[in-house]
Amino acid sequence: MTRRSVDTSVNLSAQLKNYSNLPDSRDIEDPESELDKGIDLKTIKVRKEFYLPDKKLIEAVDLAVALGRPLLLQGEPGCGKTRLAYAVAYTLGLPLQESYIKSTSRAQDLLYTYDAVKRLYDAQLPPEERDDVGNIKKYIKLGPLGKAIARAELGRRSVVLIDEIDKADLDFPNDLLWELDRLEFRVTEAPEMKFAVGENPELRPIIFVTHNEEKTLPTAFLRRCIFHYIEFPKSQETLQNILSTQNIRNQELSKRAIQIISKIRELDLTKRPGLSELLDWVGYLDAVNIPVEKLDELPKLGALIKDENDRKRIVEDHKRITESLSKA
Repeated sequence: MTRRSVDTSVNLSAQLKNYSNLPDSRDIEDPESELDKGIDLKTIKVRKEFYLPDKKLIEAVDLAVALGRPLLLQGEPGCGKTRLAYAVAYTLGLPLQESYIKSTSRAQDLLYTYDAVKRLYDAQLPPEERDDVGNIKKYIKLGPLGKAIARAELGRRSVVLIDEIDKADLDFPNDLLWELDRLEFRVTEAPEMKFAVGENPELRPIIFVTHNEEKTLPTAFLRRCIFHYIEFPKSQETLQNILSTQNIRNQELSKRAIQIISKIRELDLTKRPGLSELLDWVGYLDAVNIPVEKLDELPKLGALIKDENDRKRIVEDHKRITESLSKA
């Protein structure tokens, strides 16, 4: 086994210090741009992702980039795993290739798809209407990871998001071991189509893999990743800062909502509300101008709680929750 080249061209810690000063939008290469030499790059306007990663998370990203390893992110649903890829892509001004995994997803789809049905249909057309069905390349479409590797061959870097990998079957991560390790692949149906990042560590795709712990990942896959667990923020000040980035006008409302959700999360619940639920709840209450004193009645609880037994538990403990808040 050979040691991987270390890429020191990106220091995200330094770049994120200036994140708040970045413009609200910027022109970034369109992820759907043609991957051919000599074609002018198309750009799209991307809006800034408001994201406040902590120091340990930034260090994990820097480590993953430096070693060219995927960053495997675990944590409660709604804690910001997916949005990290958006924030990093924006910070570095790189295109983001996204893959949202389903139960039917195949590992090969991340690299490419081959439209055999379209080729068969074209072959049955009259000769005067038929395209060159012998050119298999016409029926090959690169997937998110495949595009990122092909883009590296052209001297351009990408960010790749593989979201909720545990939705796929157990073979999915195992089928990606070679490609993630070597960052190269060949199209089986057209062997002359081969793509590889090569000896260019500064062009290696920056890969984020999110995992909701629904299934255990294979050891061989874990060995190829950098791991980080995103905790729900423990500091109320941190939560207040997060809400302030979402244009919540009523700061007293935010403060009280944070106190309430912190008490709710202390309960033994099947699904504790996370950042996503907090943002939805406070965003709605702020938009409809709910008075702060009404929060103790736990209005619109459906935005916070997604399990009926959890809802019943909170209703039963409602009095104790409000009493503990009044003493705080």
